[in-house]
Amino acid sequence: MSRAGSGRSRRDRRERSKGRERTSAESGRAGGGRSEAWEWVKTLALTVVLLVVIRTFLIQTFVITSGSMEDTLMVGDFLMVNRVALGTRLPGVDLRTPGYSEPRRGEVLVFDPAHEDRMKLVKRLVGMPGDTLSMRDKHLYVNGVRQDEPYVKWSDPTGDDEHPWMMWQRDHVLEDEDSSEYRPTRDNWGPIVVPDDNYFMLGDNRDFSLDSRYWGLIEDWRIEGKAMFFYFSYDRESTRPFSFLREIRWDRIGRRIR
Repeated sequence: MSRAGSGRSRRDRRERSKGRERTSAESGRAGGGRSEAWEWVKTLALTVVLLVVIRTFLIQTFVITSGSMEDTLMVGDFLMVNRVALGTRLPGVDLRTPGYSEPRRGEVLVFDPAHEDRMKLVKRLVGMPGDTLSMRDKHLYVNGVRQDEPYVKWSDPTGDDEHPWMMWQRDHVLEDEDSSEYRPTRDNWGPIVVPDDNYFMLGDNRDFSLDSRYWGLIEDWRIEGKAMFFYFSYDRESTRPFSFLREIRWDRIGRRIR
């Protein structure tokens, strides 16, 4: 073979080798791109799963949109709710995970009310199973003892009228009471007995709260969790632009809910 032919043959081999190297490099880059994309997908999926687990079983956030719990909770408060303490309802079944505590009188709880679909409420637990409850001239009595409630707010000295929603209480009045003559009002009702596995909830802003006085008792399985602390708060009723930045209530952030 001539030197010219031999030179062309070597050049051809070098070109073919370079072509294979380029093809291999491009394939490696494509494979690396697919591998990196798959890692991103797995990371995103894991994040979503963790968020769902945390939101379902551990903690819950809640935003106050009404004044029924003022001044304990104010419109524009953002709450962190402990779902682990009382156990969590498993989605789609009538079962709960075990909790490490029980509801206690005086606690602020988030629950799923029977009278409203797809709605969560937050009120204060005042009546435990077996308790006898009554209210006289706005003051709450539990088992015959007047309660000291420094967190309660009264704003309306009038308006103590009968309400048809309150007639459910007739089924729970004391046995020695004549239920046919029972006429409960906002500020005067009872004595009624809380049955087993049920709780009685009241708002702290007593004159402007729709609570167990009106829509009835709460079954234990409806309780979602305990309100723990404020993680953010601002004046939602402010008319200033960007009130969520300019009207932050710094003194409430991080405060425990009592």
